[in-house]
Order: sequence, then structure tokens, then C-alpha cells
Amino acid sequence: MKDRQRAMQDKLVQTTFLQREEDRYHHTYDEELLQYEYVKAGDPRSIEESKRLFRTGITGKLSQDPLRDKKYLFVAATTLATRFCIEGGMKEETAYNLSDLYIQQADLCESVDAVDELHTEMIADFTRRMAEFRRSPGLSRPVRECMDYIYYHLHERIALEALAEYVSLSPTYLAALFKREAGVTIQHYVRAQRVQAAKDMLLYSDRSLTEIGQLLAFSSSSHFIRVFRQETGMTPKEFRLRNFRRHWS
Repeated sequence: MKDRQRAMQDKLVQTTFLQREEDRYHHTYDEELLQYEYVKAGDPRSIEESKRLFRTGITGKLSQDPLRDKKYLFVAATTLATRFCIEGGMKEETAYNLSDLYIQQADLCESVDAVDELHTEMIADFTRRMAEFRRSPGLSRPVRECMDYIYYHLHERIALEALAEYVSLSPTYLAALFKREAGVTIQHYVRAQRVQAAKDMLLYSDRSLTEIGQLLAFSSSSHFIRVFRQETGMTPKEFRLRNFRRHWS
């Protein structure tokens, strides 16, 4: 075993040297994980982002055979998409079965292009299912549209009046409708979504706590910390220390 470990270490040093000499690098860790955050959120940006990363020449080399290499990368991508979707609320059995089916299809592919196309289909499928899950059946169109608006405007102040105008309802009626269908007030929903976005940034980026609070339109660092603690039971710093990049642990 020691000989094998020594040989592996020598190979690692050699590979790292060759990559540096040839100016060849993997995607950054945070860049790699961003696409899966999009999948988990049901955000269609996942499709173009994953396509861009999966089809470049800097994804790493897992086999000398190009087709086998692409299939190995496909398995890794599908595994990560599965784990992120389960964390996002997808039923485990659904996620694992979907993963198995796509990997079985990849095994039958006879060209690199076919694996590339299947990868795009797989990411789109997981993303679509998460988008449907996030919207939840039974919600009315105005409430679903409000949730979408909130998701894309967490970086700015969100007023009830702006939401009401966006869905063409009176503020009073919209507030009552949202509370009845979503089970929480619009204010609480916005706060929860901001905290969720903050958690993602704490996990998958190196941004400072001050930057994250400002990006998510908290009025001050102390306000950010107070709200985050109320929602999670810990400060942003404690959350980052406990959970940073946990998907690889």
C-alpha cells in the first residue's frame, strides 16, 4: 500500500507540473458548484452554465479514451446534481432513480457529442423538476409570480406596493392571498429567501459577511446578523465555519 501511495503522490506532482507548464487548469471549485446551485433553485441559468463548463477542455482528464472520459465526467455531474436536489427538497427516491436512469443512458452513448447532449438534458430535467417543486401545486398565479419576482430581486428593497403592481392586485388583497396560500406573510417570506441566499453565498463563495449583507439589501451588518440568527439559530460566521463546502465532506 505504501508503494502505491508513493507512486500516486509522484503522479500527482507530475500531473500538477504538466498542467502548470501547459497552462491547463480545472474550473474553480466555486465556479463548478454554482451551476448546481442554479439546478437546486430551479433556475434555468443552470443549463447554459453547465453546458459552458461541461464542454470546455478544462474539466479534468479521467481517461485516455475521450468517450470514457466524458462518461466519467457525466457520472460525477449527475451525482452532484442529485445531491443538491435532495438538499433542495426533492424526494430521495425520485432523485436517485432519476440519477440511475441518466447514468444508464450515458453508458449506452456511442459518441462524445451524445454524452454532451444527454448532460444538457439531464441538467434541464433536474432543474425543471426543482422549479416545479419550488412553485408547489395549488398556488395561484399571482402568488407564484410574486415568489419568482422575489427570487430575482433579493438584491434590492422589495415593497408590497411594487409586488402588488407587478401582479395587478391591490396591496391589501395580495398580502391576504399570499398569507393564505404560502402560510407566511410576504415580509417573512422575503426574509427567509434572503437568509437562504446568504447561506448559499456563505457555503459557496469567499465573500465577506459585510459584502453578503450588502448584496442582499440588509440595512446593516448588525441587521444581517440579527435576522440570520433568528432564522437559523446561529450567526453567519458560525454557519460558514460549520458548513463551508460541506458537499465534499
